[in-house]
Amino acid sequence: MLSRVAESILRRGGFPASSGPFNAIKLSSSLHSSSLSLHDPSIVAKESSDESTNSVSSSAVAALRKRLSQGPDFSDFLTGEEVVAKYSVEAPNWKAKKPKPEWMKRARIPGGEKYTEIKSKLRELKLATVCEEAKCPNQGECWGGGDGHTATATIMLMGDTCTRGCRFCAVKTSRTPPPLDPNEPENVSKAIATWGLDYVVLTSVDRDDLSDGGAAHIAQTIRLLKEKTEGRLLVEALVPDFQGNTSCVDQVVRSGLDVYAHNVETVERLQGSVRDRRAGWKQSLNMLAHAKAAGAKVTKTSIMLGCGEEEHEVTETLKKLREIGVDVVTLGQYMRPTKKHMAVESYVTPEAFKAYELIAKDLGFLYVASGPMVRSSYRAGELYITNVLKGRKEGDAEDKKSQEEKSV
Repeated sequence: MLSRVAESILRRGGFPASSGPFNAIKLSSSLHSSSLSLHDPSIVAKESSDESTNSVSSSAVAALRKRLSQGPDFSDFLTGEEVVAKYSVEAPNWKAKKPKPEWMKRARIPGGEKYTEIKSKLRELKLATVCEEAKCPNQGECWGGGDGHTATATIMLMGDTCTRGCRFCAVKTSRTPPPLDPNEPENVSKAIATWGLDYVVLTSVDRDDLSDGGAAHIAQTIRLLKEKTEGRLLVEALVPDFQGNTSCVDQVVRSGLDVYAHNVETVERLQGSVRDRRAGWKQSLNMLAHAKAAGAKVTKTSIMLGCGEEEHEVTETLKKLREIGVDVVTLGQYMRPTKKHMAVESYVTPEAFKAYELIAKDLGFLYVASGPMVRSSYRAGELYITNVLKGRKEGDAEDKKSQEEKSV
C-alpha cells in the first residue's frame, strides 16, 4: 500500500519527466523501500537488535516508526517543476572562477564589543576556536549575541591536529599528534568563566592515539566549567565517535553537560567518500543513541548538503535520526576549504533548506537550524534551546520540591 506522501505525489501528477535524482520513479521507489523497512516485521526485528542501546520501549519505537513512515517528504514543500528549478544550482569548476550564488554571500561582517572582547581573550590565552579555524561566516552573530540571541563561542580542545583525514575538513592531520596539555581543562574553564557567555560549545579533533579518545579530558573540562560558573553556563560538547567505545560516551554524558553533539556529516551512501574510513554511519548512530540512553538531556547532529546527496536521502536521514531520539539537527551548505579538498557538487537553494527545516520540525525535532550559512554550532545558544533547558531545570526543581513536601 502506498504511503500518504506517495499518494499525494501521484495526485499532483508526480515529478516532471526529467533525468536526475528528482524523477517520480526514483522517489516512489525510495518511499516504497522506506515504508517496507519500517513495517516489515523481519526488518524491524533486525533493526531492533542493532539498536540495543536505545532505552525507548518497543511499543513507543513502533509508534514512532509508523509516524515517520507517514511523515512529510521534500515534495510536500517543493512540488513538480519547483523541485528541479529551486532545489540547487550546479557548483562551477574550481578553475572557472565564477561567483557563488547571491545567497552564499555573507551579509554581516564580524564585529561588536563582545566579539572584540572574546577575540582578544582568545589571543591572550592562546586558545583555538573552530569558528576561526574553519573561517565560519557566522562569527559576528554567535560571538556578539544580541537581537534576542545568546552569545556563543566554540572552543577546540586537545590541540589542532587530528588523527583522521575527512575529505571536507581543513584541520591538520597526523598519526602521532602532540600529547594533550594536562592544564588545558583548568585554563579553558577559567578563561570562559570570565567572559560572561550564556552558552559554550566545546569541540575537539579526533584522537585515536589515546585509549579513551580524549573522553576524560573533555569530561574534566565540562566539570570545571560547571563548577566555576556555579552551573549557570550551558555547555554543549561536539565530540568524536570514540571508535565506537560507549564507555567514553558515558564519561562525557555524566560530566554535567547540557547538549551531547556528534555529527553524522552526510547521508549514509556518501559516508565513505566524505568522511575518514574509520568513521561510519552505523557507528555514529550508535553513539548518538547510546548518549540518549545514558541520560543526555539533549542530543544533536549536523548534516552538510551539496556533497552529491539526493533529496530523498536527506529526508530518510532525518527520519532515522528522529527514530533514535536525536533532538536537534542543523543543515548547512558544504563549502570547499581548499582545492585539495572534496569538491562542492551543488549549491542548495534557500527554498530547499526551508523545505528541510519544515520536514524536520514536522518530524518532531526539538530545534532545527537549516540554511546555506548554517554550521553545526550555528547559534548553538539560541534562545529557544536555552529556554527549553532552563525550563527543564526549573521543572525538575519543582518536582523535587513537591516530592520533599509529600515526604514531610
